[in-house]
Amino acid sequence: MDSALLLVRVLLAGIFGLAAVTKLADLSGSRAAMEGFGLPKRLAAPASIALPLIELAIAILLLLVSTAWWGALAGLILMLAFIAGIGYTLSQGRTPDCHCFGQVYSEPVGTSTLIRNGIFAALAGMLVLRGSDGQGAGLTGWLDTVSTVERVLLVFAGIILAGLTVVGWLVLQLLQQNGRLLVRIDALETTQTSGRQSSVTVAGRADPSPAGLQVGTFAPGFSLPRLDGETVTLDDLRAEGKPVVLLFTDPGCGPCRALLPEIGRWQQEHARVLTLALVSRGSRDANAAKSGEHGISRVLLQQDREVSQAYQSVPTPSAVLIRPDGTIGAPAALGSDAIRSLLARATAPVPVYPSSLNGHVTVPTRPVSKVGQPAPLMTLRDLDGKAVTLQKYVVRPTLVLFWNPGCGYCRRMLDDLKAWEAKPPAGAPRLLVVSTGTEETNRAMGLNSTVVLDQGFATGRAFGAGGTPSAVLVDAEGLIASEVAVGAPAVLALAGTNGHAADSVA
Repeated sequence: MDSALLLVRVLLAGIFGLAAVTKLADLSGSRAAMEGFGLPKRLAAPASIALPLIELAIAILLLLVSTAWWGALAGLILMLAFIAGIGYTLSQGRTPDCHCFGQVYSEPVGTSTLIRNGIFAALAGMLVLRGSDGQGAGLTGWLDTVSTVERVLLVFAGIILAGLTVVGWLVLQLLQQNGRLLVRIDALETTQTSGRQSSVTVAGRADPSPAGLQVGTFAPGFSLPRLDGETVTLDDLRAEGKPVVLLFTDPGCGPCRALLPEIGRWQQEHARVLTLALVSRGSRDANAAKSGEHGISRVLLQQDREVSQAYQSVPTPSAVLIRPDGTIGAPAALGSDAIRSLLARATAPVPVYPSSLNGHVTVPTRPVSKVGQPAPLMTLRDLDGKAVTLQKYVVRPTLVLFWNPGCGYCRRMLDDLKAWEAKPPAGAPRLLVVSTGTEETNRAMGLNSTVVLDQGFATGRAFGAGGTPSAVLVDAEGLIASEVAVGAPAVLALAGTNGHAADSVA
């Protein structure tokens, strides 16, 4: 009986000791777990330190026969407190991560958590009921009863157990380090191939290298709840007519947690030019605690990884750029460095290329002809905030003009454009201006035609335009009817056509 009681004490001491050490090794995760259970933020930090220290003290008390009863009593009280707290949390419909054993083992609380804690409480209660004089043999007293051979075997067993513990810890660290290295390697490969569709030939077959969905394909739709419970769809995110960046994270991902402060800053700094949404998993409370700390808004929760899998962007952290027309705008960015690079490209100002002697804008490369192809899907907001869809807007030949109020070449042709509006030639196409800049700046130009805003110039790139001013003609059937006209003279010449396919004037 004494040996059985000693075994129970050692078992409970090991459980409390392991819980304490793993929590102390991940204090940020412990703090987030405290907040997930509803503890105020000002108390979560000290509580995340106090709890593992209490567990460590219980483990030590249980190992000494003179203090084992007090250790068992403290363990019983702590387990009952855990059971009560988890039961109340579940009754409120919340399932925060328990963080029971730090990063070694953590899962959303549930019935299995209650059962496990109930078993531990029953073992501690059994020791309490035995009284302070019935805690079994002490470790030293028990060792006196074993033979020399058994002592040697125990020493070897202890050495082996300690060795396995160290090896296990090293393997865990190695796996985590390798995971970070793999993410960084993926990020470097993605950075090298970003912005272009490259491929390598392996045994006579094309092997696409960019990660994620192919650039230009339509982004998969989804419907996910926000932290406040409201449902958000991809169309809702695209409603403002700006590029959308989906950033996939996980509450248990270390690099994701390190990136959270930057995500909060990105959402504030780039709000005018793109929509950034955080797609996470796990409990609502755990995500609310982490996002609230860094001022992150627009957090969407997927059940598991169904959305990130649909975008072929499973590793975390990773990001996907979606153009305003709903197509993928770049290979998936895997890893923190690749995400920073993607954000830098997505928020870069529209390039303005130097003019040649004849006033044309010199574009580095000539785009592939898109004449005869359907015009890219486009839904942007006009200066009154109304959504304008190109396919619905085009009821007759339309000149889509890509514009930038800050572009010197655009300002020089503004008077000519106004004169064209005031007295358009016979058979002239309708004008739709796709511009960057603020509503106020665009209103100040005084154009009568519809002006829609596209801060990231994604629509221009989709049509093959490389700078401003440039334009392309779309016929009444929604097909591209001209090459891209670049520079004021070419744009004005295209505006004077009779609505049929025009020759290239770029």
